[in-house]
Amino acid sequence: CKPKSVLRTYAGRSHMMQSFWQDAVDFMPILLQGLRLTIVVTLGSLALSTLLGLVWALMRVSGVIVLELAAKGVINTIRGIPIIVQLFYIYFVLPDLGITLSALEAAIIGLGIAYSAYQAENFRAGIEAIDYGQVEAAQSLGMSWGLMMRRVILPQAVKIVLPPYGNIMIMMLKDSSQASTITVAELALKGQMIASSTFKNLNVFTLVAALYLSMSIPLILFVGWLERRFGQGRR
Repeated sequence: CKPKSVLRTYAGRSHMMQSFWQDAVDFMPILLQGLRLTIVVTLGSLALSTLLGLVWALMRVSGVIVLELAAKGVINTIRGIPIIVQLFYIYFVLPDLGITLSALEAAIIGLGIAYSAYQAENFRAGIEAIDYGQVEAAQSLGMSWGLMMRRVILPQAVKIVLPPYGNIMIMMLKDSSQASTITVAELALKGQMIASSTFKNLNVFTLVAALYLSMSIPLILFVGWLERRFGQGRR
């Protein structure tokens, strides 16, 4: 009896593996379409969040009280509202105000704005980590605030902010799945659509998880390399 039971178990596992690989072949083209949109959303929102985050950070360290308070208010407001609510507001509320965006545009703008607050704090920390003596030296040379930022402060701050910037990239990649809530057919939504029509939840979401890992792991390794390189450089 035992050998037969073992054979049945082995046959069952073999059948499951064959089924999984067959499903992988069948579903992968559809999932790759979602993967492409995931990459588009991630890169687009990363670019926007970087630009806005740098603006907020420069306002915070400008020394102009009005700009500092305005940037602080914007950052705290953005951080206090869940990303999904911001996406809903941009996609569903703005059309009532006469501003209509596609789901993809709303996803990029929503995630970009949401993460700009975290980028701003990252950039501000990097700028403020620069020794104040270098600021005084730049001022003694007659550099304006903008010139000092471009030539002295920001080039050095970049080395400090790169490792946490890499972590933000990983977080944005994973949070791009929230775009599915406003009908962007990215990887997570494609997986849900396939699972709901085939009822093969295990195989489908295993493939979805594997695709996210295939993007996340290289980024994690890259961030680790940045931390080792620039961490050693500061010691």
